[in-house]
Amino acid sequence: MKKIKLNAETRKNIEENLIKRSPSSFGEYQERVDAILAEVKAKGDEAVFSYTKKFDGADINASNIRVTDDEIKEAYNKVEDRFVEVIRKAIKNIREYHEHQLRNSFFIPKPDGTILGQKITPLKNVGVYVPGGKAAYPSSVLMNVVPAKVAGVDNIIMVTPPGKDGKIYEGTLVAAHEAGVTEIYKVGGAQAIAALAYGTETIPKVDKIVGPGNIYVALAKKSVYGLVSIDSVAGPSEVMVLADDTANPEYVAADLLSQAEHDQMASAILVTTSEKLADEVAKWIDKFVPTLSRKEIIEKSLENYGYILIAKDMDEAIDCVNQIASEHLEIITANPFDAMTKVRNAGAIFIGEWSSEPLGDYMAGPDHVLPTSGTAKFFSPLGVDDFIKKSSVIFYSRPALKELHEDIEYFAKAEGLTAHANSIAVRFKDE
Repeated sequence: MKKIKLNAETRKNIEENLIKRSPSSFGEYQERVDAILAEVKAKGDEAVFSYTKKFDGADINASNIRVTDDEIKEAYNKVEDRFVEVIRKAIKNIREYHEHQLRNSFFIPKPDGTILGQKITPLKNVGVYVPGGKAAYPSSVLMNVVPAKVAGVDNIIMVTPPGKDGKIYEGTLVAAHEAGVTEIYKVGGAQAIAALAYGTETIPKVDKIVGPGNIYVALAKKSVYGLVSIDSVAGPSEVMVLADDTANPEYVAADLLSQAEHDQMASAILVTTSEKLADEVAKWIDKFVPTLSRKEIIEKSLENYGYILIAKDMDEAIDCVNQIASEHLEIITANPFDAMTKVRNAGAIFIGEWSSEPLGDYMAGPDHVLPTSGTAKFFSPLGVDDFIKKSSVIFYSRPALKELHEDIEYFAKAEGLTAHANSIAVRFKDE
């Protein structure tokens, strides 16, 4: 990891380096993605089956693309009982947290006969993309599906790439079944996003697509946005630890590495007011890395996007936190709740040395689908609100409209919209 004194120039350089990881910076893939989208739109299942054979090596057709009940039963037989227990415990925590996000419709009646309100309606059909192969994460299944179930979504259609044998990772299938997925289809990549966005002979069109994926999936989601809604265009994972001299350097090092192992483009950053802590964390990282199974990935991640930043004081450190707007932020300081009140931009905030980031990945309850690449400045974690829509409700009685009709007509004419004015005026033409 690079150890750097924090100042305006170094922070700007770091921000520019991190933003290169955003899917929006990989335009050279867009042409290939667009070609896949166009072919699936034109040829439907034929294109889906062809791309699945090409990219995943699996012989998928209309008779086996949908996961069957027997395949789900087989998956349960393959996983340990403990796995199912842990999945159910995680679902309970995720559900209980997201139930607090539920909104209610409201109506405001007034004495003049006016009723104004807002009607909350769950989305009807949602598509969930789940990565396959080495990147199979049952935890992401739960984090995408459970909030949708809490919101009241009718149909949750999951897509995930099969192995060469045409099968789906058993942990993914068990997680999907436990969370309440309606249908599961064996297709991945940009072709899966296209199938969900346009619909094919076997895969139904959805209203929204959520879930993480590689650069092809991210760019495909970006391209179909507008035809359907999406959660976000997610970039590589990232963690930032804000720490002072009270932090345990062993814990800090372990937490930084927990994100660096995700991807060679993952980012792990320590910002601290303590030079001593910085040195000790660097030593612990050197001790840990050789012992970890994803050593090569971690080393590449730290080489390109790993930083230890030394700030002159906590105000400068927090300013850096807010500018970088990390996906995950851990605060390990003498007064972590005080520091938290000054944080404006972070996807998820973990407070204190016992709130390590993997707690949020698996068990705590808040969603781990979070804004990346600085988008925590204006985006929020995935939640129930992502699976509902709001409709305004307006009712006026004749006496209530009469009080306003001249003002409305005047306003419409001021905008040059005489048909708007007439729509109101005709109701009072006899007066």
